[in-house]
Amino acid sequence: MSDNLPEVASVDLPATGEATRGFAHPETIARRQGSFGVKDAGDTTGFGGMVETFALPGESARPYGGWYDTVVDILEELITEDGLAVAEVIEKVTIDRDQLTIFIAREHIRRVCQYLRDDQDLRFELCLGTNGAHYPADLGRELHAIYPLMSVTHNRMLRLEVTCPDADPHIPSVVDIYPANDWQERETWDLIGIVFDGHPALTRTAMPDDWTGHPQRKDYPLGGIPVEYKGATVPPADSRRSYN
Repeated sequence: MSDNLPEVASVDLPATGEATRGFAHPETIARRQGSFGVKDAGDTTGFGGMVETFALPGESARPYGGWYDTVVDILEELITEDGLAVAEVIEKVTIDRDQLTIFIAREHIRRVCQYLRDDQDLRFELCLGTNGAHYPADLGRELHAIYPLMSVTHNRMLRLEVTCPDADPHIPSVVDIYPANDWQERETWDLIGIVFDGHPALTRTAMPDDWTGHPQRKDYPLGGIPVEYKGATVPPADSRRSYN
């Protein structure tokens, strides 16, 4: 199911200089002032002095610890055996809250899923869906698709994360590798707007077929469309009072 996150996700990361295994400095993507990001003198919330920094976990350093190094080592070995440079396939590896996330270049997501599913030392047989997230301030990487994978054989879980720009929201489908992703990719397209190329039937799941836009994007109008109720019309929430 697509994540309905705040405008830009806030990540609770260790303080600068804190000694944490594999921790790298977070990637700051936005700073917001006030409760609603007000940019003028119209802030009536009383939170005008509040400043928040929004960041994503930065790349982690080796050794990651535990089985994480083993999985990444095997994955890098398989990539190299296919005649590819690891840096072309794996963008970064993060260990955050004891969770392994591997960022993959979108053109190689199918190849990596095949490795993770089929290699006897990896055996991530289950993909638990495709979650979508929209980070408007992460320029050139605004749309994120997240794939939680589970190895029943080895009792392990990891995440793959793939990004694409808002201007070119395309990622290859992995439905033929993980068939259970059929509905999940449809939902992520419906609500976030990521187009999964090669999907057998990329149609709406929650919204009507003729709906315009993707409601869980952070730039989607707050309140959606006017709602008719017993002859009266209730306008969208964002048109009742403007903070911007």
